[in-house]
Amino acid sequence: MEEARSDAGLTDARLDFQNRFYDSIRHRAAARVAERPAVTGSFDLLRGHKYCLLVTFKRSGEAVPTPVWFGLDGPGRLYVRTGRDVAKVRRIRNDPRVLVAPCTLRGKPAGDPVEGRARVVAPGEEEQAEAALAANYGLGRRLYERVGDAVGGDACYLEVVPVAA
Repeated sequence: MEEARSDAGLTDARLDFQNRFYDSIRHRAAARVAERPAVTGSFDLLRGHKYCLLVTFKRSGEAVPTPVWFGLDGPGRLYVRTGRDVAKVRRIRNDPRVLVAPCTLRGKPAGDPVEGRARVVAPGEEEQAEAALAANYGLGRRLYERVGDAVGGDACYLEVVPVAA
């Protein structure tokens, strides 16, 4: 039992370091994307991009932008793989309203935000989510995910559907 607690503490420390690192490199314009007028419709503006800004909302209404890797399926649903216990998942469970915008690696917006509704994908639907992500990325993503899985933490997928116009 003591060893399991020690491993959990080490994983928490690694995740905390990783989060601080990503926060430190995030582009300052990422925080302002929620101030821009959002459009409704499809996520077609994301096609051809490798990163999108996923903006979730705290209970206070404060926007929290996170640059993420994503995949789009045929019907235009967006999928993201992330840690099951991360804050964005808790925020989505509390409020499924999100904004999505194409961005750079550091989160600098490269287009207007689109309104969406997010949910955590059920285990039986994860294969479809993984296929959408795999179609947008190659070996680099698979290696990154393997390292992340080795560090620890349980992963899940998020599905985002655009709000209809």
